[in-house]
Amino acid sequence: MPHVRVMLDYFHPWPNAAGLYVSRARTWFDEAGLDVELVVQDPGRGDTLEYLARGEVDFGIFPPNRLLERRARHRQPLIAVAAVNHRGLEAIQTTASTGITRPRDLAGRRIAYNPTPRGRAMVRHLVAADGGDPDAVITVDAGARELTVDDIEAGEADATFGAYWSWDALRGGLPEERRVTWPVDEIGAPRYHSYLLGTSDRLLTEQPSLVRDFLAVTARGYTAAAREPDRTLELLERVIPYFPRPLIARSLALVAPTWTDTDGRWGVIDADRMGPYAHWLAENGALTDDRHWDRSFTNGLLDVAA
Repeated sequence: MPHVRVMLDYFHPWPNAAGLYVSRARTWFDEAGLDVELVVQDPGRGDTLEYLARGEVDFGIFPPNRLLERRARHRQPLIAVAAVNHRGLEAIQTTASTGITRPRDLAGRRIAYNPTPRGRAMVRHLVAADGGDPDAVITVDAGARELTVDDIEAGEADATFGAYWSWDALRGGLPEERRVTWPVDEIGAPRYHSYLLGTSDRLLTEQPSLVRDFLAVTARGYTAAAREPDRTLELLERVIPYFPRPLIARSLALVAPTWTDTDGRWGVIDADRMGPYAHWLAENGALTDDRHWDRSFTNGLLDVAA
């Protein structure tokens, strides 16, 4: 039975990985002849794509912009084989006490986020899309930290960008009625898959049946995770025991609908998202080259695309 290492999308598991945990817990991977290990990244050794490029994991979950840049700049032979999310999960968040009521109000205010080229471009785009002055936004470099509404109330910043509306934005003790959360795809962001599932060209070429079997079982797991939230919650509590049950349950309820497209299919990567998003990234200086974006993914190993 081949040992398959899969790297998740974050520093720790969260409900977006529920389908993988469900498939493993119910022995569906075992039945398919796959010994699956789920791991998280050590930031000191790079992100998920870096692990994939070194051959230290077989599959990984990652944002599409990072895949596109690695293929364009470094010519790394990595490829996406399924979509995990069919929405952007990021949000701008603030609190009622700041007086910020719409994105253009961020002009002249302090917004905390990780100021990567893509992060800066997205903040500028969202402010400008609402008629604000992106040059007037004051950037607070939060690095890898995800500030909560409690941090905003404490005065660390006036708003944040990058927290997921289905996870980070749920944390903190501030009452719901005092939180202001805008999912980016509701305030003018380009459409994109927040996370893709990918592998190396080598594994795809040498063991396509393994890739196909892995994807089929993973799709089954995500379907079950969405349909049986109570059972899934019990499993998630065992792998992320340091977060409160209500937080995990709320996150699962929010993120599960993003796992399928409008036709109810898991995994199908949408070219109408990938292409325009790649062009947007290139136009905004967040991608070196968008000419070969269509070679960065394939739907050919998915049962639904067969």
